[in-house]
Amino acid sequence: MFPQYDVIVVGAGHAGCEAAAAAANLGSRVLLVTMNMQTIAQMSCNPAMGGIAKGQIVREIDAMGGYSGIVTDLSMIQFRMLNLSKGPAMWSPRAQNDRMLFAATWREKLENTPNVDFYQDMVRSIILKGNRACGVVTGLGHEIQAKSVVVTSGTFLNGIIHIGEKKFGGGRVAEKAATGITEQLVEAGFESDRLKTGTPPRVDGRSLDYSKMEEQKGDDEIIGFSFSNTKKPTEQRSCWITYTNQKVHDLLKTGFDRSPMYTGRIEGIGPRYCPSIEDKINRFAERDRHQLFIEPEGWNTIEIYVNGFSTSLPEEVQFEALRNVPGFENVRIFRPGYAIEYDYFPPTQLKHSLETKLIDNLFFAGQINGTTGYEEAACQGLMAGINAHQKTRDLEPLILKRSDAYIGVLIDDLISKGTEEPYRMFTSRAEFRTLLRQDNADIRLTELSYRLGLASQERMDTVIVKRNGATEIRNMLREISIEPGEAEEFLRRHDSAPLTQKQKAIQLLLRPNITLPAMIAGLAPLQGKFNTYARDVLEQAEIQIKYDVYIEKEKEIVKKMSQLEDLLIPDNFDYDRVSALSNEALQKFKKIKPRTLGQASRISGVNPSDVQILMVFMGR
Repeated sequence: MFPQYDVIVVGAGHAGCEAAAAAANLGSRVLLVTMNMQTIAQMSCNPAMGGIAKGQIVREIDAMGGYSGIVTDLSMIQFRMLNLSKGPAMWSPRAQNDRMLFAATWREKLENTPNVDFYQDMVRSIILKGNRACGVVTGLGHEIQAKSVVVTSGTFLNGIIHIGEKKFGGGRVAEKAATGITEQLVEAGFESDRLKTGTPPRVDGRSLDYSKMEEQKGDDEIIGFSFSNTKKPTEQRSCWITYTNQKVHDLLKTGFDRSPMYTGRIEGIGPRYCPSIEDKINRFAERDRHQLFIEPEGWNTIEIYVNGFSTSLPEEVQFEALRNVPGFENVRIFRPGYAIEYDYFPPTQLKHSLETKLIDNLFFAGQINGTTGYEEAACQGLMAGINAHQKTRDLEPLILKRSDAYIGVLIDDLISKGTEEPYRMFTSRAEFRTLLRQDNADIRLTELSYRLGLASQERMDTVIVKRNGATEIRNMLREISIEPGEAEEFLRRHDSAPLTQKQKAIQLLLRPNITLPAMIAGLAPLQGKFNTYARDVLEQAEIQIKYDVYIEKEKEIVKKMSQLEDLLIPDNFDYDRVSALSNEALQKFKKIKPRTLGQASRISGVNPSDVQILMVFMGR
C-alpha cells in the first residue's frame, strides 16, 4: 500500500509543515502523517506570526527558502513593525492573520509541492532496527518504511486538557491525544518530562463595546515577511486594547481553589513569558491591571481572540471575570480558555542537526523539544527537514552557528542548556543581535541555502541585487559633497546643527535625526540619483552606514569566539581522563557530549576554568 519514503514527518503543525516542505524541495520523497487533514498548520493559540525576535526567525525561515513568511504575507489582516523607536537590531515584524486562510494557504503550498504525500492516521511507534529509525507504525497498524523520521508532535503526546476541575485527554480542544511514542522511546533509553501551556477564551465580537477600548491600527506601509514579491493586503483590520482591573482579579481569585494549576493537578511547568491570567495576578500582586489585546480571528468572522487572558479556571469564573473587563460587559463566549499538559523530551538528547543521539535517522522538532511558539517550531522543522534529507543522502548536516542566525541561537540554547520550561526566543538571548537583524536575513542566509539546493535561483538573484545596490549607494554617498548653503534649510528643519564647511553626504547621514530618504528628498545634490533603488536596498545601505562601528565590533567578537567553535571535541572523548574538571562539568560534559569547546563553554554549570582545562588536555 505504501512505497518506501526518504523522510516521514509525524505531525502537521508549523514544525511538520516546514520539515515536509524543506525535505521535499531538496528532492526527498516525503510522507506527512497527521491525525487530522483538516487541521494542517492550525494556529492553535493566537492568530499571529512574528513579534520580538520571532519576526526575525520568520524572516530567516523565508531567507532559507521555507514557506512561513510567504504564508503569513498571504493571510495577514494587519502588519506592524515593532520597536521602531529603537535601533534596527530590535525591529521586529509582526502580523495578525486570518486563522482559516493561514491554514488553507499552508495546505495549498504543501499540496503544490512535488514529492509530498499525505496520510491521515496516528503514529503509535517508530520502527527501530538496532539504533536506527526505519519508519513508523500507525494506529491502523500500517508499517510504513522510511530512511529517516522527523517527529513534530506538538502538544499531542499524552496530552491532557484542563478546564477548572474538569480534565480530559486531548492534544487540542476537540482533538484526541497521541499515545505510544513516549512509552516506546522511554523504554529505548530516552528521558521525557511534562510541560504545560494554555490558551484564552474565544468570544463573539458582536457582543463587545469597542468604544471603551483603545484602537490599535496596522502600519501605513506593509513591509511583510517574505523577501520574495508576495501579494500584500490593500486594507487592514484593527486590533483593540483594554485592561483588567481589581474587580476582575478578585473574581478570578474565587476560582483558585478549583484551578488545576494551584491544586497540583497540572504537573508540567508553564511558559514563564506567556503566563496565564491567574499566574499574572498571583506573581504580580502589586499591579492593579493587566493589558489585554483584542484580536480578530480573520477577515470574515466575528470570532475574537482575547490575548493576555490565557486561563484554565472554571468556565463560570472565566465568564464572570470577563464581564467586568471594560467593553466586555455583555460578552458571549464561544469557548472557554483551557490549559494543556503534554510530554516533551529534554533537548540535550539531540545533536545540533536535531537528530537524536540515541537513535540514528530520528529527528525531533518543535514543542517535543520544549519550545513554545509557532515561529520557534517552524524554524526547527525547517532545519530537521533539511538534515533528515541530508542524512538519507549521506551528506553533511547543515548547522547554523549562533553568529549566523537566531535559528542557530535557539538550537544551540536547547542542545547546550536544555530547558525545564517552554523556551521562547528573545532578542536578549542573541549576543550578536546587531548582526542578526530582520532586514539582512536574506543577505546572511540565502546563499547558504542556495548552495544547499533549497533557495531558488530567483531568490539568490534578488539578494545579489540588494547586496550590490547597498554597496553602490554607500560608494555614491562617499563621493557626493554637500556645501553648507545647500544643507542650511534641510538641517534647520531636522533640528540639526548647520555645516561650517563642505562635507561628504555619508558623514551627514551619521547624524541622529537624519535619514537617507529625507536626504534624498531634501538635498539638491542627491535628488534624482537614487530613483532606481528599492526601499529595502536604501534601508540596507542606511543601516550599514549608521551602525558600521557596532557591526564591525560584533564581527571582531565573532572572529575571536569562532576560535573555540572551530575546536572540535571527538565523539568518543573520555572525560573521565581529565581529573582536574569539576564534578558538575564532568557530569554535564558526559551527558551533553558537546561538539566543540565553544558549545562546552555555554553549558549551564560549566566554568571558564573547566573549558581551559579541557583545552589544555586536548593539546591546544
